[in-house]
Amino acid sequence: MLEYYRASMLFTIVCLALAAWYGWGQSGSVEGMAQVLWIVIVLSILEISLSFDNAVVNATVLEEMDEIWQRRFLTWGMAIAVFGMRVLFPLGIVAIAAGLGPMDALHLSLNDPQEYERIVSSAHVGIAGFGGAFLAMVGLKFFFDADKEVHWIAWLEEQLARVSAVYAAEIALLLLGLWGVSALLSPDEALTFMISGVLGIVTFICVEAIGTVLELREEALRAQGAVIRSGLGGFLYLNVLDASFSFDGVIGAFALSNNMAVIALGLSIGAMFVRSMTIMLVRKGTLGEYRYLEHGAFWAIIALGAIMLLSARFHIPEAITGLIGATLIGLSLWWSVRHNQRESAAVNQA
Repeated sequence: MLEYYRASMLFTIVCLALAAWYGWGQSGSVEGMAQVLWIVIVLSILEISLSFDNAVVNATVLEEMDEIWQRRFLTWGMAIAVFGMRVLFPLGIVAIAAGLGPMDALHLSLNDPQEYERIVSSAHVGIAGFGGAFLAMVGLKFFFDADKEVHWIAWLEEQLARVSAVYAAEIALLLLGLWGVSALLSPDEALTFMISGVLGIVTFICVEAIGTVLELREEALRAQGAVIRSGLGGFLYLNVLDASFSFDGVIGAFALSNNMAVIALGLSIGAMFVRSMTIMLVRKGTLGEYRYLEHGAFWAIIALGAIMLLSARFHIPEAITGLIGATLIGLSLWWSVRHNQRESAAVNQA
């Protein structure tokens, strides 16, 4: 198991060294340095504990990709996750919301962290609409599938599979949910929320379309005898999915610190471990071994999407979000173990 986490451990050492250097530079004392290190460690642990469902879902996509694109997800995707979501994304929010240039936004984050936090937090309604809608589409697409044969919560999943015969039923259901939440908001916030939610749905459709076009192209080339091993569509999908998972983590991190550098270091450690966990799940064949684990992860995604949408109106603690996801995945794992035990007993009896 160590081989899967070796890179993550080295990355953690580098980040902790940077945190210690930054803490000493900002405070000039051992106490200040220790405080920064502690916050970075806590942020990384929270990110890891809240993102296990992310790793399981990533693994379901990643196992269909060849080893080259798996490595690219761990390397290029890591750069996108760290610099894109943990640094550039919050800076972009501040730049747009405050009408500042990129360098001015960076200057604000380093020199006036309280104002930086206020501006990022003020964009929560739009982030909740976009991220919640995208995650909900990911989860609903898995269950609204007429070809799906394995069901965990059979009485519900079988009905969803049947309803999937109605074209775009999952989109209609999500649009009703967006409208319901928007009715609880002020007119300005409701408009922002609905636009963001629709953009989240459109982004999901666009990513799916890119993947479909690439798959059709590869099939045509295979028919001509060419050897194709591209996972670009899945790579794009994974990174958008990972970004949606990261929205609440980035916003929630301000509960511990409003310093951009500290937040980026802590969440980046967590993101690296989640990627290593994803690779381990793929290489060890864990998803195939545990029949319902994938179902639990997608139910957790739907729950997280619903929580993000509702968070536009209600404050929902991060602990509750993580607990719901962990409970659903834990139950699906337990159910899978029971299924394996029953099958093994049946075989032995036969």
